[in-house]
Amino acid sequence: MDMAVMDQQTREAEIEAIKQVIANLEHSQQNELPEEFVGLFRADAIWTTGHGKRLTGRDEISAFTHQVLPGAMKDSTATYEVVHVLFIRPDVAAVKAHAQYWTLDGQPLGNPGTPLYVMAKEDGRWQLVACQNTEVLAP
Repeated sequence: MDMAVMDQQTREAEIEAIKQVIANLEHSQQNELPEEFVGLFRADAIWTTGHGKRLTGRDEISAFTHQVLPGAMKDSTATYEVVHVLFIRPDVAAVKAHAQYWTLDGQPLGNPGTPLYVMAKEDGRWQLVACQNTEVLAP
């Protein structure tokens, strides 16, 4: 489907589906669910963490996630909000989000993040394909 012919209703439905993936990412992180988190990635996905570690493929992403996620939210939590969706094609989107870590009593913790998620829709399901987490540094 050409982007020019993607009607507004279809576009809104796809954006909602993309937002649900990011909500699932948030849920899996907040609840320390590595399998749920890893299941959001396509098998050949690449991900660069907020500290610059490059992970290639779901197996590498899984090993890293199983190492760092359990226990990561015992003193904090994280939220993610989709702020922009650019459809590259009807089945490929670049998604910008706002990420923030929080103390358990609701105070911002550290600098916010501005992750970029390139997502692809395959077999009716949006998946994370190429992701880059980036911390926003104060000027």
